Amino acid sequence: MDEIRTRVAPSPTGWLHIGTARVALFNWLLARKYNGQFILRIEDTDKLRSTEEYELDIMEGLSWLGLGWDEGPETPDNVGPYRQSERLELYKKYANQLIEEKKAYWCYCTPEELEQERNAQETAHEAPRYSGKCCHLTDEEIKKFESEGRKPALRFIVPSDKKVKFKDLIKGEVEFDPALLGDFVILKSDGWPAFILAVTIDDAEMKISHVVRGEDHLSNTPKQILLAEALNLPRPEYAHLSMILNTDRTKMSKRKNPVSVTRDFRDQGYLPEAMINFIALLGWAPKIKNEKDEIFGLEELINEFDLSNLGKSPAIFDQSKLDFFNGYYIRKLPLGELAKRCLPYLEKAGLIQKENETVLKAIALVQERMKKLSEVPELTEFFFREPQYEPELLIAKGADKEITIKALQESVKVLLTENDFSRDSIEPLLRAFSEKIEVKVGHLLWPIRAALSGKPASPGTFELLEFFGKDESLKRIDRAINMLQ
Repeated sequence: MDEIRTRVAPSPTGWLHIGTARVALFNWLLARKYNGQFILRIEDTDKLRSTEEYELDIMEGLSWLGLGWDEGPETPDNVGPYRQSERLELYKKYANQLIEEKKAYWCYCTPEELEQERNAQETAHEAPRYSGKCCHLTDEEIKKFESEGRKPALRFIVPSDKKVKFKDLIKGEVEFDPALLGDFVILKSDGWPAFILAVTIDDAEMKISHVVRGEDHLSNTPKQILLAEALNLPRPEYAHLSMILNTDRTKMSKRKNPVSVTRDFRDQGYLPEAMINFIALLGWAPKIKNEKDEIFGLEELINEFDLSNLGKSPAIFDQSKLDFFNGYYIRKLPLGELAKRCLPYLEKAGLIQKENETVLKAIALVQERMKKLSEVPELTEFFFREPQYEPELLIAKGADKEITIKALQESVKVLLTENDFSRDSIEPLLRAFSEKIEVKVGHLLWPIRAALSGKPASPGTFELLEFFGKDESLKRIDRAINMLQ
């Protein structure tokens, strides 16, 4: 194949998973690096669990990450349709070819019989695989099963005369003994294709050149290779990504860990730029010299990406690393853009109704402290409404109640005479004043800042005085004095 054609093929049985996003990113990068095509295929043959809501979430999540596809359900058909549920006749055509060439047979075993067979193999410490007992059914046996109402599934006859070998672009040479596979189902009893048949046919028909996917699919690869050979179809190059583990090296769980790109990350205030940067480093190892060299935008990733730099060891999902990237990209955002992205969180919290100059000033003061957009209501609440706090917050470390009351009362006197509340004016004034009244500068600035913000951590005293101005600042300081008295 001269053209690089990659794909991501999620099943719409759940929200877009972080692992699927990683698969999409690496396939997208490979296609973009070599001016190829990136395809989105929806593998919706699980009729019970596939929903339109999940499909839309997958498409929305990929678009939010910036991973647009060249071909997919919403594009004109090139080698589509791109939903497997719309390709059933194609799968049946290839299944009939295998039947005609005596490379497949109908299996009438019931789920209960198959379960008994598996249990017996486990008891005997044998690898679970189908025994092949339906391979040579007589016409009488078939009629008997059909009269019982049994619906057969179609099984592929696995040739056991040679081992399946292929070169994985990440793991290197891989070999499987087909005798351990057993004849596997390719058409289910309801006539719908099994995953293994559909994916083999689709990859060939869609001219996929490279399949980059999770190593949980490694065991499917020999089956796909055998099917492709039996159908005389071209096969793609395979690259199987290492697993993603938690920092304690346990497997990520949908129930215990945040894994949904849209609900667990986007909606919680992570930026797509940070997500892409973080996901790219889950298993990909660029040649870095220091922490700064771990910062990659999509265009930089296209230039740097190479399959040879994908590691074999498990990738570790480090939440603190993601927070670091998100904080970095938040600090790099222009103020207007950051305010636009923060607006929905502020509106939901009931703090504002629309963007204005006050909002911009408030966000500017907390931008350096923000790790997630969802933190903005908590960080800025005191800018928009009077803070609630305990009087003890006003007392700085090493000070006492009397010192604090004195500091606040004296500061009110000097602030009443001042009209310029800009930082350049107010900072030297208060620092000199603390010496004059013989109160440590920290014992003076801490209670003022606490009175204005009601928080143990916030922007600095001078920034807050400048933000609130004379009237609001004095009002909040007077309230603090009353609380202490």
